[in-house]
Amino acid sequence: MKKLLCAAALAFFSMVAKAAPGDTTWVQAHYGKWLDYYNNFDTTVKFPDGTTKYRKIIMVFTLGKYACPGTPTYCSDWDYTVQTFLMNKRGDSLELGRLITPYGKGSRMGSTVTWNQPYYFDVTDFAPALVDSNTIRILYSGYSGGFTADIRFAMIEGTPERNVLAVQKLWAGSFAYGSTTDPIDNHFPSKTLNPPAGTDKARLAFNVTGHGADPNYCSEFCSKYYRVMKNSTMLAEKQIWRDNCGFNNLYPQSGTWVYDRGNWCPGAQVYTIYHDIAAAGTSPFDLAINFEPYSSSGSASYTTYATAIFYGPMNKTLDASLEDIIAPSDDPNHFRANVRTGYTTIKLRNSGSTAISSVTFEYGVTGSPLRTYTWTGSLAAQQDTVIDLPFVNSLLSATGTTLPYEVNILSVNGGADGDATNNRFTNTFTPAPEWPTYFVVNFQTNASTVGATSETSWQITDMASNVVVASRTGAAPNTLYNDTVRLGTGVYKLNVSDAGCDGLSFWANPSAGSGFFRIKPTPFTTQAVGGYYGGDFGCGFDQYFRVGVPTAIKELMSGATSGTMSVYPNPANARISVSLDLTGAVNGTLSVCDYTGRVVYSRPVNQPNTELDASGLTNGMYFVNYVPAENGAQKLQAKVVILR
Repeated sequence: MKKLLCAAALAFFSMVAKAAPGDTTWVQAHYGKWLDYYNNFDTTVKFPDGTTKYRKIIMVFTLGKYACPGTPTYCSDWDYTVQTFLMNKRGDSLELGRLITPYGKGSRMGSTVTWNQPYYFDVTDFAPALVDSNTIRILYSGYSGGFTADIRFAMIEGTPERNVLAVQKLWAGSFAYGSTTDPIDNHFPSKTLNPPAGTDKARLAFNVTGHGADPNYCSEFCSKYYRVMKNSTMLAEKQIWRDNCGFNNLYPQSGTWVYDRGNWCPGAQVYTIYHDIAAAGTSPFDLAINFEPYSSSGSASYTTYATAIFYGPMNKTLDASLEDIIAPSDDPNHFRANVRTGYTTIKLRNSGSTAISSVTFEYGVTGSPLRTYTWTGSLAAQQDTVIDLPFVNSLLSATGTTLPYEVNILSVNGGADGDATNNRFTNTFTPAPEWPTYFVVNFQTNASTVGATSETSWQITDMASNVVVASRTGAAPNTLYNDTVRLGTGVYKLNVSDAGCDGLSFWANPSAGSGFFRIKPTPFTTQAVGGYYGGDFGCGFDQYFRVGVPTAIKELMSGATSGTMSVYPNPANARISVSLDLTGAVNGTLSVCDYTGRVVYSRPVNQPNTELDASGLTNGMYFVNYVPAENGAQKLQAKVVILR
């Protein structure tokens, strides 16, 4: 069941019915708001009354564009700071999230496309304040228009990891950095904090971004640190820097999007920095922030917001939580990771107090047979990890667009999970494209070099064997290469990388000239390459693709036993994984036959998931057969290709 609460400026819908754990109440704030100039944009929002517990609260900020009236010189051109605040009737504020707009005239954001970029902010820590009537404010620090803003809150019912006992605003504002008459530390004086009764943990949440340009390019393009001081002793030191702008998922952009900056990238969400500042207890303590000493007469500054959050004890003992499906996914926040052929990448969180050592998942294209896999490892309480799950056949044969995908948790540490409301995650994806068996890589380097060789290189990897099957590395600058590639049926990854993180053609580096990268099935045709964008790809990109249709598709023979059999990866190399999904117990024989029907491998099997040794098989087509012990006349069969 879903419930909807809208901003007062829109229609307000009140629903009396109580939702079960896991149900979501949507609260609408701004809707298609034009951010047309430097200003505060406020709207009044009616949140629930606070009697319902929420496992998680997500603020979804969707950035879009509108057609600027007239013929403005600048419209959605620049990287502007956007802050979202919660303001109560007393005028108190809490910064819920921050993002930086992109240089908004890249080809993915052009006037001929409908463009929306969602940003997801976990605002569960602000649950005590997200009640009743509040004002949601967008502070748009831009001197031209062109962007729109839409804000919704997803309030997911259930038990949170910890109850938030209090949230205390500490320091906030934009302050000059390097001033000798007004040092920035003057604005971060020591404060005495008094943890409320029942406090089990406290932490500092700090949003900080560097702006301005003095003779040393501070604070936008210089890396400085700050220190968290507890009772006059350094608790932590952190660089105010973001070093991966060239891997931005929102690209290409029309400006200098590839350059690393003071804890932000154009078009990217600003991530809150967290520091644990106190364990259990109510003893008061002093807290301050000291910035790296620096003197400058320029316009360097930092925009800051710091809060202290106090938590009660953990609410759950054993709880694995599915946080995200990174691949396959149509989410633009995972653009560079998709479409990944065959594999599944997820984000898992331990939301309980007990360490997690194993999780059993099932996953695949919704409506197709799902694969079961048990991950083993060590995941401490309140920690996240990213997991690559093995090949799943339904991904290899999927066709179409915006297909449904799912991942489910079946068990944790060998038993039932303590909270089932976060054990399922669904999304949509578009499968990887099919490429021809034969093509030429038409590759022109530019003048940028590392030593004497080109900054840019490429390689194609066979995903079944993890072997590089074609590449061009150590290329000469300003040189054209035509490399012929012939591939068998299978799944592959093309990686193009640039050591300078400015692609093959970047307007801000005209001295390097422009190179190009093309896939040519024939001299007169060019294969589309996702992520390339005319050479403006930053640090690099991956293109997953398949050649032919991999044959790991379940085939149920006439009169076969009830169930399905999955064989992966396909093509296979040294190992073949077999997954049996039967109505009854698994008890029979697995065999591998060549195309003449000769049995080349056989073994008994009594488990649903089995690995077969294929290291002694030569390249070619084979048939994997399952024959149950109780009825040898019935069997399951699937094709597999051995390719090395």
